[in-house]
Amino acid sequence: MAEMLQLDFMRRALLAAMLVGMVAPVIGTFLVQRRLALLGDGIGHVALTGVALGFLTGTSPVVTAAIVSAIGAGLIELVRVRARTSGDIALALLFYGGIAGGVLLIGLAPGTTTTTLTAYLFGSVSTVSSSDILMVAVLAVLVLGTVAYFGRELFVLCQDEEAARAHGLPVRLLSLVIAVTAALTVVLAMRVVGVLLVSALMVVPVAAAQQLSRSFRVTLALAVVIGVASALGGLSTAFYADVAPGAAIVLLALGVFTAAVAAGYLVR
Repeated sequence: MAEMLQLDFMRRALLAAMLVGMVAPVIGTFLVQRRLALLGDGIGHVALTGVALGFLTGTSPVVTAAIVSAIGAGLIELVRVRARTSGDIALALLFYGGIAGGVLLIGLAPGTTTTTLTAYLFGSVSTVSSSDILMVAVLAVLVLGTVAYFGRELFVLCQDEEAARAHGLPVRLLSLVIAVTAALTVVLAMRVVGVLLVSALMVVPVAAAQQLSRSFRVTLALAVVIGVASALGGLSTAFYADVAPGAAIVLLALGVFTAAVAAGYLVR
């Protein structure tokens, strides 16, 4: 561990991984409760279009990805509610349109190829810069602040949408809040685990925590602990074993889930 901390890029990588491991399971808890566990995947594909647009326009790929992902998240709610299309069809539209748009635009961007997207597809935490850390920190504050402000309302919505509507809660607005917050979380995590794996870090720690607790608050707290431990442990494993950080983080989280299933069975 001391060897890692002596390297500037690893200190930045560990900080980014910790932030992502903390934030992703928070919004993931609400997504799992609403049975929208794959929403992160759909938004992740849309984020590719935002990344490519950033390269094409010469602006920050993270900023453009955040904007495009938020718009995509709003569109999926519009399609799901107004057009009465099932959630899986709306997610499929995001999957196909997002990745096709990303590949198309990156091909038009000067001086780039489809290989440019690799760092965003699978993560490249070792290349995180100081400006990236600042952006990640800002996004983390926005996500956690939004969840803290709307926490009670989001909890009611995720437990029973009809009950939330009966209590006079703005269901459509709250659904949009969840979608946009998930979009920001995807952008937050894409440099660490990549957009193809970001949904795993939003869902797997929550699924592991659910094996050990039935309380919403305890599940959320355990999911955050598992997420941070998986992110830091996976990054450390990648450093010493010379493997892909994103894959190591997700596989470690899956290992924790397997252990949690066994532990939960024994407890019950």
